[in-house]
Amino acid sequence: MSSSARPSARSTSPSPDQGSLRLDKWLWAARFYKTRSIAVEEIGKGRVTVNGQAAKASRDVRVGDLVKFRQGQVDREVKVAGLSSVRGPAPVAQTLYEETADSLAARERAAEARRLAPEPASTIQQGRPTKQDRRKLAEWDRWSASIDE
Repeated sequence: MSSSARPSARSTSPSPDQGSLRLDKWLWAARFYKTRSIAVEEIGKGRVTVNGQAAKASRDVRVGDLVKFRQGQVDREVKVAGLSSVRGPAPVAQTLYEETADSLAARERAAEARRLAPEPASTIQQGRPTKQDRRKLAEWDRWSASIDE
């Protein structure tokens, strides 16, 4: 039997007819986390729930389950639309879930808030004072008038 006649064990297309899949593997395959170990770490910290209940990494997810998790600074809520144990390309990964309307609206509000109120540290245009700047500050401090004098 030739190797081309065998069906491939690794399929990149999502298959909704599979029964269930480990939560950490699904989060990784759906490209929410870069590695499975990061997914396991986030699940262990209690940042992932399935159908409103705290989950473990080994918990099975099924099509139709509601998964809520934090990705970076953003909370997301998605409905499982397909299962795949293989991390495929992004367009295929996007077919594995449907994001809820509330989650989309919350992400848009958070993005708008970040845009309107940027991080204060990002507004700094120069870094630490140079040696020359430090000397100017020290000189100014030395010659400034004080109340005691």
